[in-house]
Amino acid sequence: MILLRRVHSNPSSTISYIIVNVGVPRNLNRPPPEEEIFRTQIFLGSARVFLEKYLKSSFVKVMAWRNLGSLFNFRGIFQGRTSETELGRYTIKSHGAALAKKHMHDWLILVLLGVIDLILFIIHPFHRFVGKDMMEDLRYPMKESTVPLWAVPMYSVLLPIAIFLFFYMRRKDVYDLHHSILGLLFAVLITGVITDAIKNAVGRPRPDFFWRCFPDGKDVYDTFGGVMCHGKSGDIKEGHKSFPSGHASWSFAGLGFLSLYLCGKIKAFDRQGHVAKLCIVLLPLLAASLVAISRVDDYWHHWQDVFAGGLLGLVVASFCYRQFFPSPYTDQGWGPYAYFSALEETRSHSNPGVNPMNNALSVQVIGAQNVNEQHIQIGDALAALSHNRYTSLSLHEMESSEK
Repeated sequence: MILLRRVHSNPSSTISYIIVNVGVPRNLNRPPPEEEIFRTQIFLGSARVFLEKYLKSSFVKVMAWRNLGSLFNFRGIFQGRTSETELGRYTIKSHGAALAKKHMHDWLILVLLGVIDLILFIIHPFHRFVGKDMMEDLRYPMKESTVPLWAVPMYSVLLPIAIFLFFYMRRKDVYDLHHSILGLLFAVLITGVITDAIKNAVGRPRPDFFWRCFPDGKDVYDTFGGVMCHGKSGDIKEGHKSFPSGHASWSFAGLGFLSLYLCGKIKAFDRQGHVAKLCIVLLPLLAASLVAISRVDDYWHHWQDVFAGGLLGLVVASFCYRQFFPSPYTDQGWGPYAYFSALEETRSHSNPGVNPMNNALSVQVIGAQNVNEQHIQIGDALAALSHNRYTSLSLHEMESSEK
């Protein structure tokens, strides 16, 4: 008995062909006995269940793979996928001008902060009352600064920028370079404005104020007991700028920003337990602390001055760093926010449209729905054929009994 000779494209026609060839007896003139009719009905039911399961499993797989093969453009996917290095290369030549234009207002604010800081540095501070009995704590000798004023921008601004350039040469990320320089300049200039504003407002005398006011050692007081200085105007002006320390605030602003930057770049808090990374992070803070201590050793500041200045600079540096960079404790702490935004935008442009995996899943669901509908139609066709066959057999049996 031949069950299947050819398979048509329409599954319902295939099943009809199978049922007709299997169920129709060879000799139609001889009526089948009752037992043969019963066996034929059992065979038809088993054949229906088997064919339903077989077609459901094979046809779903074939149709799903067929649809996936036609709609899944593998070549486009691999051509559109670029390496992490290529996606992350944003150079000064390609993105520098657009980035600077985007942050033009920030650079204008920086210029304004620089002008304000210069004005605060030039104007005279408040001359606080200094009496004769207060001079006991202000008679420290007048010395030259261990760290001169011109050296402060060298190690707190230029040194971090040189390190930023080093990382730019390694990664070619103009977002990191631009935002690190911008954040650093904001940190030191905001700190400078706050420091000089407080200096001029407080007017606290320095520990060597006596020798600034009376360079010859002969102190003179007015009728109210206040000092009548006869020293150089510049020395007296600087003598009233003790609180807070400008060296300490600038040092902790610039080197504190550098410490946070290095902390993120070398992933100091990656939970691997590398203490060497922690030493690298603490090195700029140690340098800033030594500069602050030198101001006390040179009798230019009281210890409260350098403590407040260092705290001020570190807090401002932390705020400015977090404006452009994630926290160093996070997994993305090694790069600025703008870098990850640009990377996501580049990936979306390189792979336009819907995600191919979502396409594949949608195709598979649609294919399954179509197969389900076809399977229902197949089941209905089988039921109809079985019913017709059973009816034809019953009619044939009735005709035979009449005869």
